Amino acid sequence: MTSTSTDAPSVTPALPQIVQIVAGEQQVPAETLELVLEDPFRGETLAAAAASDAASVERALAAADEAYVGGTWSGLAPEARADILDRIGAALEPQLGELAALESFATGVPVRQTSVVGVIVPGAFHLAAQMLRSGALLDEVEGADGASVEVHHLPLGPALCLVPWNAPAPMAAHKVASALAAGCPTILKPSEYAPYATTVLGQTVAAVLAEAGAHPGVFQLLQGGPGVGGTLVNDPRIRAVSFTGGHVGGSAIAAACAASYTALQLELGGNNALVVLDDADPEDAARAAVDLLTTLNGQWCRALGRLVLPESLADDVLERVVGRLAELRTGDPLDQETDLGPIVHSVHLARLRAELDRLAAAGGRAYASTTVPEDGTFLAPTLVRGVDSKDAVDEIFGPVATVHTYETDDEAVALANGTPYGLEGYVFGGDTDRALAVARRVRAGEVKVNGSSIMSLHLMTPRPAWGISGMGDEGTLETIRFFTGARVVGVEGSFALHGR
Repeated sequence: MTSTSTDAPSVTPALPQIVQIVAGEQQVPAETLELVLEDPFRGETLAAAAASDAASVERALAAADEAYVGGTWSGLAPEARADILDRIGAALEPQLGELAALESFATGVPVRQTSVVGVIVPGAFHLAAQMLRSGALLDEVEGADGASVEVHHLPLGPALCLVPWNAPAPMAAHKVASALAAGCPTILKPSEYAPYATTVLGQTVAAVLAEAGAHPGVFQLLQGGPGVGGTLVNDPRIRAVSFTGGHVGGSAIAAACAASYTALQLELGGNNALVVLDDADPEDAARAAVDLLTTLNGQWCRALGRLVLPESLADDVLERVVGRLAELRTGDPLDQETDLGPIVHSVHLARLRAELDRLAAAGGRAYASTTVPEDGTFLAPTLVRGVDSKDAVDEIFGPVATVHTYETDDEAVALANGTPYGLEGYVFGGDTDRALAVARRVRAGEVKVNGSSIMSLHLMTPRPAWGISGMGDEGTLETIRFFTGARVVGVEGSFALHGR
């Protein structure tokens, strides 16, 4: 029987005042949006989302451009920038508990998960510092005659970091740390749905940079929705945009960046397949399916989208999944005992319910067993069986996935690849060599065999995106270098080609 974690009253964390940081000044944004922020657990409305006005956006762009032209940040030795990044990481470490609570309150993700993912926040700055010290911005190529050619990775110019609402502080930390490490003046615009933790993060970053004597345009924070984001991405002074979010937003940003040939990194959605082979342990497969369906309340781009099962195991695996879903403890995301929290906002919940209605109309049968509280924006995790693959092409972005069955490995691969997305894939099987062979055929940037962790396979491997899941690899080194352009310098030697 599902239990709820509502026995003890929840204590709302102290919500910070939402501010913008422009040219070194912190101010309450002058405008508001139609969107009203909510407490997703209680289902209560809070206040209208804040937005920076046009004058503030222009001041931020001018300050970032001035900082870039002045070159005081990019002109620092990499080791000096590394020291400042380490100081930012150290300043963020005591704030981990506060950041995790703010993330849980705003997004509904259980604090047990935001606390684990939250270690990325200071870690991103320490890791970027480590990469600078290890020579991430300089390569040397040895010529046949002993002469060397230097490849300098130099900042492209003012950078814009756009982060989504599902894990805003960790994603902001990764992008901002990478852009600052590259030497770029950086503007951060978080999602209007979850501005709390990113505001605290931004204040800490700005404070440390100010103490270090950095130009006030080196880091700035703007608030708002698509209007503010659209103004920023359309401005030619922005030379690099890193965006994590949905396909529709990514397409609009790509079109805007094309006009000025602005460098673009997109991590968009995924309709990720979990392929269960006929020699897999059904219990392991069921555990993985539930993990992928419920981590971050199913609201993450690498969540389960398609559960691909062999006909011989389908009923067994589904029965085990339903059993596990029934055991989930739901309720207050700030309770350490909670396994599943509410959906981020009533607007998104309405979208998910509409998607369930669409799948039902397409012939789907729902499998759900989790009891959820009546208050708040809760949705029971649901698998839908009986829908044709062609009716389950798009990302849902919630605790909802479709089930498809197959007879041969070729059919399984075709089902896994039956969407235009290509972000993540999962393969479970008893014979590791066979599972790896299937995994190598899945069209996705990363494919995990017999694993379902939210973390990447390796800290130093890239995080690619295929198809409409994005462009421009993310990663520890890859994101730093995304914000740079290469300059090749050397004395011409005998290895150069002449007479062309």
